[in-house]
Amino acid sequence: MARVRRVLTRPLVIAVLVVAVGGAGFGLYWFQPWKLWQDKTVEEALPGVVETSAPPASEPSAAAPSAAAPQRSPGQPSPAAGPRTLASGELISHEHETSGTVKLVQLADGSHVLRLENLATSSGPDLRVWLTDAPVKQGTAGWHVFDDGEYVSLGALKGNKGNQNYALPRDVDPSGYSSVSIWCDRFDVSFGAAELARA
Repeated sequence: MARVRRVLTRPLVIAVLVVAVGGAGFGLYWFQPWKLWQDKTVEEALPGVVETSAPPASEPSAAAPSAAAPQRSPGQPSPAAGPRTLASGELISHEHETSGTVKLVQLADGSHVLRLENLATSSGPDLRVWLTDAPVKQGTAGWHVFDDGEYVSLGALKGNKGNQNYALPRDVDPSGYSSVSIWCDRFDVSFGAAELARA
C-alpha cells in the first residue's frame, strides 16, 4: 500500500515542482526585478550643434579682407538657423522617482526631436518615450492616463540616465501634443511625465 502511495505521489510532486519553477521563471522574465538596480547612462549631443574649440584670435590685416568672415552676395541666403526650443517642461515622478528636463526642439532642417536632459529614473521592462495629449497629474491619479487619448511612441528609452534625443516622425505635428511620459508598456503605467509649456 505504501509503495502504491509513493508511486502516486511522485508524479504529483514532480508536476508541482515543474509548475513552481515555470511560474518563477515567467515571473522573473515578466517583472525583471534586477533592472531596478541597473543603470544605463546615454550622453547624446543635440543634433545640429557642433562644439568646436575656437582658434586663437588674431588681428585682421587692414590690406586684405578677413578670411574668417566671408562676404555674401546680396542674393545669397543666410546660413540656416540653429536648433530652436518650441516647448519644455520638468519631469515629475509617477510610479518611480523621475527627474529631468524635456525639450521639444525644431532643427535647422525643419525636423523635430524630443530631448531628455539630465534624466534620472529607474530601469524597467519595456520602457518607451511617449508624446501625448494627456494632462500631467500628480500622484497615482496620473499613472495610467497617457494611453487614454492620442499618443505617439518615439521608441524605447535608450537609458535611464543622461541626455538623449528622440526623433519625431515627419508626419507628426508636435503642436497637437502637450505632454511626455516615460511609459512602461508592459504594465501600462507612467514612470514619470512632463507637461510641455510652449516657448
